[in-house]
Amino acid sequence: MSLTNTFGLLTNPDQAWESIRKESESVARLYTGHVLLLALIPAVAGFVGTSQIGWQIGDGQVTRLSVGSAFTLSVLFYAVMLAGIFILGKFIDFFAATYDAVDRTPRGVTMAAYTATPIFLIGVIAVYPNIWVNMLAGLVAIAYAVYLLYEGLPILMKIPESRGFMFATAVLTVGLVMFVALLAMSVVIWSMGVGPIYVT
Repeated sequence: MSLTNTFGLLTNPDQAWESIRKESESVARLYTGHVLLLALIPAVAGFVGTSQIGWQIGDGQVTRLSVGSAFTLSVLFYAVMLAGIFILGKFIDFFAATYDAVDRTPRGVTMAAYTATPIFLIGVIAVYPNIWVNMLAGLVAIAYAVYLLYEGLPILMKIPESRGFMFATAVLTVGLVMFVALLAMSVVIWSMGVGPIYVT
């Protein structure tokens, strides 16, 4: 049912969120049926795009990453996506009590995983590493993910829409803080010798 819900979120989000709430998947089942598979899309596309196709700035040479470097960074990126979904989900569960969620069943990881669906799917565009194309596609995916968050959180957590708006805003803030922390960690990791290795 996970893949059915995945496509349902793109065509009929409200109905898909209701279906997701009724299913009440375990975290293990959610990861095996949804997250592990979809998170591969941007990781594999990024590997192919950066190591085989490359990118060009202006009229300069096409730049690529070495296969080893691209593979290492893709694996790290994949691991970070998996961990990020879980951590954000636990924050959602923590916030649920504050916003008087009627159903105290832990659904935070489910919320985080399905909200990230558009970002996972649009990750296929990384196979063509053009900064403007990737940035535009990424902004569209992020905008739709934010829409899914605000639309789905009241349904999944069974709280009034007014409270759901504040709850979703808190979750979005945590997500942005995690993103900034990830950027800072990337700098530290690169300084330890795991940074990109370029080839032309």
